[in-house]
Amino acid sequence: MIHAILTIDDIASRNTPAIVDYLNEKGIAAVMFAVGQNVERYYDNAVYALQNGMIVGNHSYSHPAFSRISLEEAKAEIEKNEVLLNKLYADAGVERRFRPFRFPYGDKGGANKEALQEYFRKYGFHKLCDEQIPYGFWKAAGLDRDIDTFWTFDFAEYNIRPGSGFTVNDVWKRIYDSNPPSGGAMLEDGGSHILLLHAHDETEELVPGYYKQFIDCLLDNGVTFDVPTFFEPSL
Repeated sequence: MIHAILTIDDIASRNTPAIVDYLNEKGIAAVMFAVGQNVERYYDNAVYALQNGMIVGNHSYSHPAFSRISLEEAKAEIEKNEVLLNKLYADAGVERRFRPFRFPYGDKGGANKEALQEYFRKYGFHKLCDEQIPYGFWKAAGLDRDIDTFWTFDFAEYNIRPGSGFTVNDVWKRIYDSNPPSGGAMLEDGGSHILLLHAHDETEELVPGYYKQFIDCLLDNGVTFDVPTFFEPSL
């Protein structure tokens, strides 16, 4: 058996409601990490995600690489988006029970990494439960201790762009790769994953229903999608 938790970055987008409807059709609860500027642009679509069962987490306000900004700038990115997400939850009429965070690009802040982890602990951010992840690299990299939400498998579909040389076939290769250069093999029996997908209208234009294709493939291969659970780490 293979288990997975689905996370989707960069909401809100034009295709966010369609993604939400598809996930509900399949009985999949996802954590959707919101970029503040995108929420402001497609506010009603972010509300729709909340009102239809998704968890919305913080993905910074403007999606910078955190190793390229100061600690104070990093905190400001997080806090500006926190204000917006609190308003979003209130406007949606949904209680905000969990406050997960994901770094843009998985960039944990370089020299400021430990200071940011301490910040997450101090201000009550939540960690996605990851005790089920069996891969040695997870603990070796300290990902089991970090508060922010990382991933074990990246579809990398955001690379599908005109002239990039990366196509949907490259995504299929990643899904079926039994010995990937990083992360865990997606379809290995006994696996347990945190999946990374993106809500990008640019990908939708090039590969209509891309998220359906990839998730349907996992379902057809026996992947069970688990409900995300969180806890607040102690200081």
